[in-house]
Amino acid sequence: MIPYGRQDISQEDINAVIDVLKSDYLTQGPVVLAFEKAVSDYCEAKHAFAVNSATSALHIACLALGVGKGDLVWTSPITFVASANCALYCGADVDFVDIDPVSYNMSAISLEEKLVKAEKAGRLPKVVIPVHLAGQSCEMDKIHALGQKYEFHIIEDASHAIGGKYKNKAIGSCQYSDITVFSFHPVKIITTGEGGMCLTNDPQLAISLNRLRSHGIVRHPSEMTKLPDGPWYYQQIELGYNYRMTDIQAALGLSQMNRLDDFVSVRHSIAKRYNELLNEDWIELPWQHPDTYSGLHLYIIRVKKNTKGITHLQLFEKLRNAGILVNLHYIPVYRHPYYEAKGFEKQDFPNAESYYSEAISIPMFATLTESDQQFVADAIKKPIGHQNIF
Repeated sequence: MIPYGRQDISQEDINAVIDVLKSDYLTQGPVVLAFEKAVSDYCEAKHAFAVNSATSALHIACLALGVGKGDLVWTSPITFVASANCALYCGADVDFVDIDPVSYNMSAISLEEKLVKAEKAGRLPKVVIPVHLAGQSCEMDKIHALGQKYEFHIIEDASHAIGGKYKNKAIGSCQYSDITVFSFHPVKIITTGEGGMCLTNDPQLAISLNRLRSHGIVRHPSEMTKLPDGPWYYQQIELGYNYRMTDIQAALGLSQMNRLDDFVSVRHSIAKRYNELLNEDWIELPWQHPDTYSGLHLYIIRVKKNTKGITHLQLFEKLRNAGILVNLHYIPVYRHPYYEAKGFEKQDFPNAESYYSEAISIPMFATLTESDQQFVADAIKKPIGHQNIF
């Protein structure tokens, strides 16, 4: 079986985790701080806060920006449901902006058109969450400019994108956003098992994010409402959550950071080879915007109408039957029953619908061998019903 994604754990990673297991701190210790510093330094962001998942990171990012009942949050329909759910957790409403037909990210053109209509209707979003699908950054300069004009906050859902760049600057720098979120799930570019992180350059947001991930509790006297009763004293300032990352997880992430650039470089080599192996007129290969250097979490092909008689569904099933565990990232969020009940109409998102009818994520991970990659390419190109003659 060849999965679409797989973690790469080295002996150094294992040793780093063992060191923590032998230490005095399994959680709330110094390794979390070291991991946060490594990521913030890499991205050139001022603050970073590790949490137990990217979903938690998105949730507290919305809370830190004041998202609540009556507010509106927009995101991409081609994403995992967490990008939308995070707003619902806060009591807000969610809507979607159609994707660009080439990059598959949130379309800046569609966003502007929707904003013009929303301004006339008196219902502008409080927060927009662009999603860097497959590791490629959205056109953040354009989205940021619209944010300045229409006065909405921006959370970059960069769950796929650590190690990538936008306009030669690391994704995560928050140059064009209030907060950036990373995921460290095992199939992502680096992993902590489960885990996520929020990055920001805003000192007030930093205070709020730090507090929200740990029960809303503060321990520094400068953040308290009165002088502490003694050195044991702490205060719960607001309703927070237990979203902390353990030192065990952080040790794995910190060790993996040493190989982040290598992981991304190998992914680019794999993508280059796929581009050569899959040079077929009925396969649409992923396009890379010249302003971006993708983290290449995913390699997404699209099955175009063709004379070979193979459909999107047929190719997907053929590859699964061959032991190639392809996937589809993603089912448009508005198609899920929970969101269908909210009244979304498929015809409002024609590019997302077209994408969903054609997209397949094929195996992409740093340890994918050339022989396995060749097997994947051959299986894709082999006609339906083809039999080997021995």
